Amino acid sequence: MIIRKLFKFEGAHIVRNCSSERCKHSIHGHSYVVELFFTANGLDNGQMVMDFGLMKGTIKDFIDGFDHAYSMWTKESVEFKSFMKENSDRWVEMPVSPSAEAYSLMFLYVIDKIINATEFNNGEKGVEVFSVRVHETTTGYAESFRSDLDFAKFKLVDIVLSDGITSEFSDSNMYKKLVEYTNNGGYKPFINSIVEQQV
Repeated sequence: MIIRKLFKFEGAHIVRNCSSERCKHSIHGHSYVVELFFTANGLDNGQMVMDFGLMKGTIKDFIDGFDHAYSMWTKESVEFKSFMKENSDRWVEMPVSPSAEAYSLMFLYVIDKIINATEFNNGEKGVEVFSVRVHETTTGYAESFRSDLDFAKFKLVDIVLSDGITSEFSDSNMYKKLVEYTNNGGYKPFINSIVEQQV
């Protein structure tokens, strides 16, 4: 069984080294639609793969971090990156060029880490992110699947979020906690509420 949750954000980028002249030389933006697909080994106490309400925390915060933000490849020149960081409160420095394919892989990678760092408390059974689909336009999207995580040659620490982004998270230290847990283990930093059973 698969469930789907849709998110949206408005973002800007340049996709270096692509075929389109406009895309690789000019800052431009898109109205992104991000679809997350989840699966599990069974249904929880509410007869769900995972309650959609649980996606309103860390997962929503992370994706919303890209809204009205400029996404830049870490391989951009120092001068360009400095200019963007000095002139925009909301920016993300990514270890991959910000194509739809790279976004889908990066979101898959991070959301997988978020799920692993979350303590579920309503009988959830092996919840996993199955795939992430990123629509860059109304006619085109890229989708990454769990098997594509092998393409992720980066770590959480390689994704740098500006203070203008993290300060708007429900927990401004959320991403730091995720990095720390992923690197060192220990107690899971994201704990879902214990649900009182009614029947």
